[in-house]
Amino acid sequence: MKSEPDVFSFDQLRKRRKEPWSGVRNYQARNFMRDGMSVGDPVLFYHSSCAEPGVQGLGKVASKAYPDPTQFERGGEYFEPKATREKPVWWLVDIAWAADFARPVTLEMLRKDKRLADLLILRPGNRLSITPVTAAELRTIAGLGG
Repeated sequence: MKSEPDVFSFDQLRKRRKEPWSGVRNYQARNFMRDGMSVGDPVLFYHSSCAEPGVQGLGKVASKAYPDPTQFERGGEYFEPKATREKPVWWLVDIAWAADFARPVTLEMLRKDKRLADLLILRPGNRLSITPVTAAELRTIAGLGG
């Protein structure tokens, strides 16, 4: 899961312990959360759009998917006029802090590691804030993070 540190950082997640991952407005990313995540699944927390992008640490999925309440907030940044309480458009999961890495796993480190050649976040043009990783990719990245 990717976030800009000036919007929501891994440090903030650690302090709050748990946070709803709201405001996702991409159908594919929504589907990854709604259909592909289960309570307890590990999450790699990635900082983007910063001096040194990279994975900061581990979180975990802390809830089943549920409707993103920001879609119902008229005048809000994430308001969705097509959404109703009966037929929500946007979904989220809660993410909880799990563990710090000894060191961030930088984008450069990800690109250099041959075991991560198929990592979705490294594909040209990928702009998704949420992408799945394989168990092997997770182990590799966690190992690089110490």
